Parts: sequence; C-alpha cells; structure tokens
Amino acid sequence: MIDEKIRVKVTDTGQVLEVVVLNKRAERIQVVLGEGIHSVKCDLSPTRNGMGYAGSAMGRELIYERSRDQVQADIDRVNPALRKSR
Repeated sequence: MIDEKIRVKVTDTGQVLEVVVLNKRAERIQVVLGEGIHSVKCDLSPTRNGMGYAGSAMGRELIYERSRDQVQADIDRVNPALRKSR
C-alpha cells in the first residue's frame, strides 16, 4: 500500500514538512508527523476563508496551502466511485 503524503508548512519557522495522510475529507484532513513510536497525529481543519487548512501539533501551527475545492477535486480524482454514491 502506498501512503499519500502532503507538504505542510510550520508557521513559526517556515519549515516545510512532508507528512503522511491518514484520512482525507473536505471537512478535515488527518495527518501523522514523524515515524514509529514518536509519531504524532494532527487534524487539519479548513480556515475561515476556505483557502487552506490549519492545525496544531505539539504547540506548533501547521498550514496546508490548498483550498477546500482543490482537496475535494483531489479526492474525486483518486476515487470517482465515492462521488457517485452520494
């Protein structure tokens, strides 16, 4: 199984991290930072303007710079059967 990875930005330092996606929906993206026993889960929620996702892990704010519409388009492209079942 191939894990989906996305790039998130740490707002304090400007560092870009590649994290593994556990669950991806337009309403929330759940990611894992790190590997093994030191991994940390983080929920990214849409921002107020809908132009990105934001969350917090270990006191650090993380930003995923893709809009809600772009994320929904990604989900529909990967698995079009989910869209038809609605």
